Amino acid sequence: MAEINANNDVKGKTAAIIAEYNPFHNGHRYHILRTKELVGAESIVVIMSGNFVQRGDCAVADKFSRTRMALEGGADLVLELPLPFACAGAEKFAAGGVGVADALGCVDYLSFGTECGSADTIAKAADAVSDESVRPELNALLSQGMPFASARTEAVRRLYGDDMAEILCMPNNTLAVEYIRSLKRLNSQIIPIGIPREGAAHDSDETAGDMASATAIRRMICDGSPDEAGRYVPQSTYRELHRMMAEGKAPADLRRCERAVLGRLRSMTREQIASLPDISEGLENRIYDCVRTARSLDELYDSIKSKRYSHARIRRIVLSAYLGVRSVHSEGLRYIRLLGMNDRGKALLSRARPKLPLISSYRQVNALSQEARHQYMLECHADDLWALMTPEVQPCGADMTAKMIIL
Repeated sequence: MAEINANNDVKGKTAAIIAEYNPFHNGHRYHILRTKELVGAESIVVIMSGNFVQRGDCAVADKFSRTRMALEGGADLVLELPLPFACAGAEKFAAGGVGVADALGCVDYLSFGTECGSADTIAKAADAVSDESVRPELNALLSQGMPFASARTEAVRRLYGDDMAEILCMPNNTLAVEYIRSLKRLNSQIIPIGIPREGAAHDSDETAGDMASATAIRRMICDGSPDEAGRYVPQSTYRELHRMMAEGKAPADLRRCERAVLGRLRSMTREQIASLPDISEGLENRIYDCVRTARSLDELYDSIKSKRYSHARIRRIVLSAYLGVRSVHSEGLRYIRLLGMNDRGKALLSRARPKLPLISSYRQVNALSQEARHQYMLECHADDLWALMTPEVQPCGADMTAKMIIL
């Protein structure tokens, strides 16, 4: 990884942002604008989750609609974060996003939101987490039944003190730490840049001026109050959401497929459940037993959840089971999927030196390796299931026929 400038006093041409934009809101627009100011970026590359997101749920609007929001909000090139990484915990989510940014071959900076605002501070926290002397403490705490994130934070606290541990207690910082660890593992020349989060806190229901969390905005949309949500998103996002809702394509809701999800899990053997991502220490047995009595997804999540296993982890495992994602699917990136661009994005691609095949349409898939084709078809299969979660059922095949968004 390239050297970090502690004062963020750097100039560059291209910055990447890893995001979900579920949906794109004023805080995201601020992040893009602030990134351009700090690094003098000529181009902004966004690596964005597709139709499913890290909290183990479906995105409120499809990836091409959200790509348009991103481009109209300041992005120049939007790439897809593959499904097995988009629906993973922080470490794999970061590994996938950083891997795409590095593989593009033209990214100078990785910009991310933090609660502490300093990439140098985040880098020190990343070193603490990676310190081998932390592992014995971590393993001892895990053996006591403590959740991984809590155990890691406590292990860092014991060796590095309260200030360092507090950094790991904040959601944006947690992802930022994993971004830097991923950059170091790749020995990437991309320089990390921390942007202090402004406005409402992550996942908060509170609002601050024209800022609200994506969680609060989704709740407004799903509760039938898109005009209220419109106060916290750019006009371009509001128009796109309004159009999608008028066409019955938003907001998507996983609960529309609740019985199908339960049915899929009930049909799986213990061995099949054991092959899902993030399964360890016999968790497959707990899931196998709980799904036989659960009558709703909420009941299933609550019955599986324990002191050791967080709600978010359980939701991701259940979603992976329904979509057909297995642990082996996140063993490597196979291609870079283009979702949208403007003229600056097109110019950026012309000087990129990608380390993986670039694709923008289904007709290019046959030229890929067998492993890459399997990964792409997994994405298509998942998107066909997403089409059942919208207010009006959508047909199959959207991922194969949709055209890249060009502004």
